This record gives sequence, C-alpha cells and structure tokens, in this order.
Amino acid sequence: MTANIKYEIILYWSNEDQAFIAEVPELPGCAADGPTYQEAVANVEVVIREWIETAQELGRPIPVPRGRLLYA
Repeated sequence: MTANIKYEIILYWSNEDQAFIAEVPELPGCAADGPTYQEAVANVEVVIREWIETAQELGRPIPVPRGRLLYA
C-alpha cells in the first residue's frame, strides 16, 4: 500500500519531543514521530493505513489526496 499513499506529509524536528514529527494535514489527527526522518515517514505510513482502515470501518469519508498543499 505504500505506493498508494499520495497524501502530503509535513516533516519537521520537534525540540520538545526530541524527534522528527510527520503530519498528514488532509487526515485529521494523523501524525507519527521517529528519531530519524526515515523512521518518522515509515511510522506515518503505518498510521495513514490505520487511519483509512478505521474510517472505512466507521463508514466515514476518506479524503481524496489533493497533492501539494500550500501551508507555508
């Protein structure tokens, strides 16, 4: 499923958490962390799949990926 993940991921370092944070703005509450960029991205890919699975189980809509968003 990794190839099907097309949501924008915002990745940044958090001094407070001492970890990289990966957030998916299009999926409310979807975020993960990790000690490296690679681990944060790998972790958020798992969370994206779980977010989608949970939404499907609850009958909630799943946002269509919009590509690059302009937050900055």
